[in-house]
Amino acid sequence: MRVLVVDDERPARERLKQIIDDLDGYEFVGDAQNGEQAITKASELAPDIVLLDIRMPGLNGIETAHHLNSLDKPPAVVFTTAYDEYAIDAFDAQAIGYVLKPVRRSRLEAALTQASRLAGATLNSIAGKAGMDAARRHVCVRSHDKLTLIPIDDISVFRADQKYVTVYHRNGESLIDDSLKSLEKEFAGEFVRIHRGALVSVDKIRTLEKTADGKTRVILREDSPGGDDALIISRRHVSEVRRRLKGS
Repeated sequence: MRVLVVDDERPARERLKQIIDDLDGYEFVGDAQNGEQAITKASELAPDIVLLDIRMPGLNGIETAHHLNSLDKPPAVVFTTAYDEYAIDAFDAQAIGYVLKPVRRSRLEAALTQASRLAGATLNSIAGKAGMDAARRHVCVRSHDKLTLIPIDDISVFRADQKYVTVYHRNGESLIDDSLKSLEKEFAGEFVRIHRGALVSVDKIRTLEKTADGKTRVILREDSPGGDDALIISRRHVSEVRRRLKGS
């Protein structure tokens, strides 16, 4: 079993590597010091298991695990953590592999045996019980077996495009696998639905204006791409869009 180690502290990475090297049936294939590196290396190295620190600067372990699920062959995950009773209770409740720091060989070996592929709903449940933010701060674009992260703050529009969703963001546009319905639920605090096929970032709306035929459309800020088509608000969503703008 090929193992990738992810931890922002070098001594912790070295300790885990040492133990893995001593275990039969497991091979250390690389390490990463943050979530973004973990996603890149997991794409390149195709590990069977990722040992993942749950609390890291930038992408925490929960969000990193969400994005690892986007790989063609998602790795199983074992979380590592300093003592945190809320996180531990969450792991135990979901029967998820974890190991406490400082890491002991016997416990790590047991956790590796318990490693599992974690569904998004399970990760959200862990985050909630551990007092962590379940919402991602990035969406993940998969292209030619490479994963690219797009910060939510850079996104102006999600638009349904047949079985995919087109993301309009600061650096262009990309296709993602997420459904518009799931994105609306996850990012309800930042995006508002304007019609059946589009969500718009409330912060990226400059104003609303009436068209010549009496419809209402969204005008985005100058630095916020939204596609070539006019962002027409359906009649049933106009009042909610106006309400969200007044509250922003």
